[in-house]
Amino acid sequence: MTKRASKVHRKTTETDVQVSLQLDGTGESAVKTGIPFMDHMLSLFAKHGLFDLEIEAAGDLEVDDHHLVEDLGICLGQAVKESVGVKEGISRYGHALVPMDEALAEALVDLSGRPFFVYDVRCKAKKIKRFEIALVPEFLRAFAFSACMNLHVGLRYGSNSHHILEAVFKAVSRAVRAAVRIDSRIKGVLSTKGRL
Repeated sequence: MTKRASKVHRKTTETDVQVSLQLDGTGESAVKTGIPFMDHMLSLFAKHGLFDLEIEAAGDLEVDDHHLVEDLGICLGQAVKESVGVKEGISRYGHALVPMDEALAEALVDLSGRPFFVYDVRCKAKKIKRFEIALVPEFLRAFAFSACMNLHVGLRYGSNSHHILEAVFKAVSRAVRAAVRIDSRIKGVLSTKGRL
């Protein structure tokens, strides 16, 4: 199998993000963003997706975390898109339902080439330590649109905000892993149109 990997570098006046991704990895990661909560979420994204992931990022965190979080989503999405390539032989769709103690989160992915994002997750808390929970859908929207994927994320139930968001990231990771999986029975792409 051809190595499905990519490197993305995005530098703006607000952020500098480098991402290295290998889809068919073992879940190894080295993530340094300057935002401890995102480091944790991106590391478990790699672990549960079995993706090898390296991220080195810096941004204007003295302003707030928004610019960097959004650019992390853009770069990770671009890395997924580039790594998948022309999408021949991939399963295309992925679904995962992940429990984390009292929380149960769900993610569904379609690598259709048509970006769309739905987020139906509610947390009572506004922050986890200094991290603003409202930035999670911003990250996932940027990720979905940059990967040109259809991404639906929902929470069936849960009360602890950390558990909820950990379940969300694990579910998204496992759904992406399922969608990018190669199936030898698929000839070309999984679409009656003949392309994705």
